[in-house]
Amino acid sequence: MTFDIFALVIAAAALHAAWNLISKKAEAAAGHFVFSYRLFSVLVYAPWVVYILWSDGMHWSTAVVFFVALSSVLHLGYSLCLQWGYQAADLTVVYPIARGTGPLLSSLAAFMLLGERPSTYGILGIACVVVGILLIASGGNLRRFASPHARAGVLWGCFIGLFISAYTVADAYSVKVLLVAPVVLDWLSALGNVGLMAPRAWMRRAEMVQQMRGKWAYAAAVGILSPLAYILVLYAYRLGGQVSLIAPLRESSLMIATLAGFFILKERISIARITGCAVIVAGVVLLSS
Repeated sequence: MTFDIFALVIAAAALHAAWNLISKKAEAAAGHFVFSYRLFSVLVYAPWVVYILWSDGMHWSTAVVFFVALSSVLHLGYSLCLQWGYQAADLTVVYPIARGTGPLLSSLAAFMLLGERPSTYGILGIACVVVGILLIASGGNLRRFASPHARAGVLWGCFIGLFISAYTVADAYSVKVLLVAPVVLDWLSALGNVGLMAPRAWMRRAEMVQQMRGKWAYAAAVGILSPLAYILVLYAYRLGGQVSLIAPLRESSLMIATLAGFFILKERISIARITGCAVIVAGVVLLSS
């Protein structure tokens, strides 16, 4: 993996950790929050998309339309399930499980569907990242998943991981094979989300105003940070990065969030989670080799 691809993915991981922490604060708004931040994304990134389309144009085909529509549906499913998962269980369970199963399934799909063949170091790196995530998620105590509340978090996390793996492979194909500009792909996906959710938002506009009270700033922040984080990843794919390596490397966001909680928020951190961070670092080093 080249340094520029590595740097793009690490920067994306930091942004991803930031917007997920913000999103957790608006968990109660669920679907209304998703509609709001996707609408902000469409408005904020529209000038960039117009510039790209005006200067470079875009080649449309049946395959391009299909994969753009597929991206929109998969990202909407991911966004809604993420908010519902945050309602049903703790972020410290849902987020790690989702980010652990997502890259594992993405890597397997890349092996089978995209014909990728990572090195031995790459396979070891994938394994380290997944193990490190599970250590952070469990805190070294698998019994914490025994309660119904925690099991709900595990189930939601696995379900969200399926969406992550699906949109990862589909979007990588769009930018690597169909040559859709990353910014345009993400913007069209967000526009599709807004279009699909607009009728519900209009019919429940009074409810939306009530549930979003005090959360519009969160929606604006996520609407800016979430697309930027993903656009950086898409550009890494466009530069030739392998899905099977980039997908797990993105999950260093969990390590960043854990360390931020320790150093910035002064949260208590267990030996198991410190070990999990160290294992993820080892995985990142292997993936960058």
